[in-house]
Amino acid sequence: MKFNTNKLEGVIVTPIFEDENYNNGLLEYTKGKKLFKGKLNEIFVNLPYNGEKEILIGLGKRDELKEDQVREVFFKLVKVLAKNKEFEVQVTLPKVENIHTEKLVNAAVEGALHATYKFDKYKSDRKDFPEITINLTTEEQLENIEEVVSEACDIIGGVFFARDLVNERAEYLYPETLANIASKELTALGVEVEVYDEKQCEELGLKGLLAVGRASDRKPRFIVMKYLNNPEESEVVGLVGKGVTYDTGGYSIKQTANSMDIMHCDMGGAGTVIGTMKLIATRKLKTNVIAIVGACENMISGGSYKPGDVISTLSGKTVEVANTDAEGRITLADSVYYATEKLKVNKVIDLATLTGACLVALAEFYTGAVTNNQEFYNELNKAAKEAGERVWQMPADDSFRELNKSSVADVKNTGGRLGGTITAGLFIENFVANNVPWIHLDIAGTAYLSKAEKYLPKGATGVHVKTLYNLLNK
Repeated sequence: MKFNTNKLEGVIVTPIFEDENYNNGLLEYTKGKKLFKGKLNEIFVNLPYNGEKEILIGLGKRDELKEDQVREVFFKLVKVLAKNKEFEVQVTLPKVENIHTEKLVNAAVEGALHATYKFDKYKSDRKDFPEITINLTTEEQLENIEEVVSEACDIIGGVFFARDLVNERAEYLYPETLANIASKELTALGVEVEVYDEKQCEELGLKGLLAVGRASDRKPRFIVMKYLNNPEESEVVGLVGKGVTYDTGGYSIKQTANSMDIMHCDMGGAGTVIGTMKLIATRKLKTNVIAIVGACENMISGGSYKPGDVISTLSGKTVEVANTDAEGRITLADSVYYATEKLKVNKVIDLATLTGACLVALAEFYTGAVTNNQEFYNELNKAAKEAGERVWQMPADDSFRELNKSSVADVKNTGGRLGGTITAGLFIENFVANNVPWIHLDIAGTAYLSKAEKYLPKGATGVHVKTLYNLLNK
């Protein structure tokens, strides 16, 4: 898709607000025929064989318009253009009092680009999305419009990269290949990437990660990505992504018909973290970030870790394995501790497709959050709202922490069915060193959708790449 900001050519696309007067014959015609009123997401297509072509798009009520709704409208517009084989349009975005024009442009471009995504590399009859040009101007003069468009394109590039990683099948994406992709893509952008193989993981003491991954023929990799581009700032933010590239559940095996066929997506946190690193390096943000992915497969063999086992971790704390399908939090325990104790990051965010309980509580609409620092969470929540990515903070107190206590080890890896999203997050809290401000994001519902939702596709969404970008782009 192409965007031009210095010319008006192609089919005229006219944004219309509901219940406002316009000097537009087509609008009056459609109103008279009750075909179009300007309601949000309404689209009326007038493409005669001879005569001027025009498309009307509804933005609803002017004072109620939100950025995320703009994304939806332009997503739908591009789908309509592709269907009607119209490949060049001109749009002038109106001035909206409650949305800054920069954000209006950003939302329009993002929405249009979202419409072009598909993961069809394994289809023999796949076809490229048609090349569409949008000639975009604004009613209110915006001198930096080209930079705003460029930033939006880069953001969606990072999101799509994350989606491709999460949509890729475990036959082709496993710990070693994930590490190779991260190294190849990020090193070229100036990110320092260190990859530790199984033997090196043993030397580091990553006992939790190794326990989860030891049953697989495809051995774990520990991936450390360093982007330190602000020497004047001492703060370093840590990002940790769950990287279980395939999850059978281990001996606490998943029901095949329930979810095992999509368990290649259990590295959704890793996809987000790697996608974010690619985005911030592409944009050359003045920030310092260290990202970590402990990558492994949770498989079954004679050497598998088992329910009832007591395993150690990098921190020295022991874990009673009550359920081998609660594996992600064990890998995160090592990764979060490594970030906060060994690498001394000042803040840390972990992201993981962690619990079915989060789906039960928040469906596929909201990410669940647990934190030990309200101020840090408020910053992230603001960034998430700007991104159109919904987050919901869960309660976290000692009543929930009690559920994770073990009679034979320092902690057990599941607190049971009740409050499962919260107890999973609080398990990870045990491995946050030095009381570092920490946020846990459970993206079990939002990273991989069972059906399309607004402008997001079925399958991988790349959720929170933009949230993290907004947070880091200060």
